[in-house]
Amino acid sequence: MRILIEEYQYDVAKVKDILHGIDALENVEGKVSIHYVGYYYNTLLKDCVFILPKVLLKDVNGQELAFGKYIPEDIVSPDKNKDMEVREKDFLYKFAVWIYRAIVVFKNDKKNDTSIVYHTKIAQIGKGSRRLSNTYLDILLQLLQFNRDNQSFFFFIVKNLHSGYNKINWTRTISHETAIVQGEQPIYLKAVNKKRQINFDEELLVIFFSILNYIGDTYGFHKEIKCQFQLIKGAQFKTYLNGYGLTRLRQIKYKYFSDKALELWNLCYAFFDEARQVFVNTEKKEYLLVKDFFSVFESIIDELIGDNPLPDGMEKKQEDGKIVDHLYTAKSLIESETGQTYYIGDSKYYKMGHPLGNESIYKQYTYARNVIQWNLDIFNRGDVPQSGVKLRDDVTEGYNIIPNFFVSAKMDEAFDYAHDGIEKTDRRHNRHRKEQFKNRLFDRDTLLLFHYDVNFLFVLSLYARDNVSQKAEWKHKIRNKFREEIQDWLQDEFSFYAMAAKPGVDARLYFKTHFQEVLGKTYKPFADDSIFSLALDKKDRDSNNLLLAELEKFFFVEPCKLGENPEPIINEARKREVVPAPEKDGVLMVMMEDYDTKSKNFLATGKIAVGVKYTKESMEIVEHLSSIGYVLFHHRSAKGQHLFAVKDACKVVSTVEVELDRYKNVKTTEMYLSVDIDTGELDVSTFDSTKKEYTKETRYDSQFAVISELEA
Repeated sequence: MRILIEEYQYDVAKVKDILHGIDALENVEGKVSIHYVGYYYNTLLKDCVFILPKVLLKDVNGQELAFGKYIPEDIVSPDKNKDMEVREKDFLYKFAVWIYRAIVVFKNDKKNDTSIVYHTKIAQIGKGSRRLSNTYLDILLQLLQFNRDNQSFFFFIVKNLHSGYNKINWTRTISHETAIVQGEQPIYLKAVNKKRQINFDEELLVIFFSILNYIGDTYGFHKEIKCQFQLIKGAQFKTYLNGYGLTRLRQIKYKYFSDKALELWNLCYAFFDEARQVFVNTEKKEYLLVKDFFSVFESIIDELIGDNPLPDGMEKKQEDGKIVDHLYTAKSLIESETGQTYYIGDSKYYKMGHPLGNESIYKQYTYARNVIQWNLDIFNRGDVPQSGVKLRDDVTEGYNIIPNFFVSAKMDEAFDYAHDGIEKTDRRHNRHRKEQFKNRLFDRDTLLLFHYDVNFLFVLSLYARDNVSQKAEWKHKIRNKFREEIQDWLQDEFSFYAMAAKPGVDARLYFKTHFQEVLGKTYKPFADDSIFSLALDKKDRDSNNLLLAELEKFFFVEPCKLGENPEPIINEARKREVVPAPEKDGVLMVMMEDYDTKSKNFLATGKIAVGVKYTKESMEIVEHLSSIGYVLFHHRSAKGQHLFAVKDACKVVSTVEVELDRYKNVKTTEMYLSVDIDTGELDVSTFDSTKKEYTKETRYDSQFAVISELEA
């Protein structure tokens, strides 16, 4: 077996013979690199060549080394390198199987671009040219091929094994057992059957099918086991792998005489021996190669992390031509229960330790902006996305956080396939934040980016096995891990609070009135619409303290971690709060210039709605509603000025709540002051225009006067 590494610059003179049969162009400096990953047979050397992924390479002091310590030219022939450890040679020997399996799974997935895969069928066992040596992959493929080609051979053996079993041996029965005669008929209570003895053909089949079962479970090959034998599994099969398999096969070797049985014995022995002694026919060229292996790596990560198809009708290729690698919906970072958001991922197929480039980071931010706009467009069309995700909150005009991350590969130094090894990269290079305005986490221009490394061997083997339940289990685990660790990062840098309006405060109106102060800091993510999330950057302490002091006048504001249920926290705050009844000594004067003097029952309808414009002065009215004790409707006519006084009956309602057809003279505005006449104390009087001692009036609009204190 010969080993080459993808994209490494080899000296042509050292690898010229090895490259026979594959197109690799030499540059002007006498260097050559291969842009394939996979397997091919070199007819010149009569040996197989594996081209392994570049993740095996690590930059050490400016030099690319395999495993971080070998010059790639020195491990082209691992068996001849005395410096390599046995475990490293064994790793290379079996690593090729995983690469082969991953390419096969990629090739069989119809959604992938299979045009990058080049495949000619692997060689068959038989007579003809002989390879110099064979790999572990060869042995596995020959075992599988033998199973496919020799089903009739297996059934013939099974039929012979079981013929005559459970048939009564009457000669032995009559000579050894006493009969009971009943009605001149002898009855034997204990018949003698043909005894079952050890059959070495059956034992060989049990070993063979146990091997198939093992490589199917381990590497994901399709087993196709049709004979129902009691197979050797688990700890017992490990004893076979650790030496007993060879011992037992040697013990039964001389029991076989047919060509097929001997061929099967040789295959089983080669599997346990890993001695590469199987000879195969190499009369024609064979290969399984994939160009642009980064596409395979993207497919691996997408299969194990992403959603397919993408949520809400999105396409991988976005409208600006950029292609997003991974996208899925999962639990929001803020809410603890049902809230969902989009997660955006990107695969980076680098050599070990390769840093992210600025271009990659900028592109990832662009992916997030495109996803945000896609979601907004759905709602702007009047539709609701199937996922239920709504990134913008209409009350606060804040945006949900979109987790955004990179996943790159690393090589486990212990060659461990069992653990994902996923971890955040170095802190300085792990966290990225792009923002237009400081201290606005819930802003569409505040974008976050994480970077993770994952054990390449783990994801490769998980993908290659193609086990649905194993993939689903890891997908659930890793999505939770991403969510929890991004939450931890945010809570390192931001303080999070739950907010709920105090009695008598209209939260929606407050956010509109103080739009600039709370924009990007507040968001409504929870199932309870009355509770909001507040996020404040810990670096901006002075500004945060001022904002908190102001908010606490109108809201219950309590610390609440990301993902924590805010309802118990807010309910506890409500219990602690004792709100004194406000002194209702304020007066709101409304100028009724459009009042119909012919109407005798002006207040008989029960309610009056007065349009409120969003101006600085009108917002002062809204903020002091709780202190308004009287509303004076003022109309000036030829007969004098009419003042209608209503006590304790003023509140703010939205345009939707107002029955506009009842208020034909009211101009359409965004909100209204509604006065409930039926419940208020009504006092109708006519005052002389010269009697100013009753009110202080500062007029600012044709419809309104500011709140003032009622004079004695």
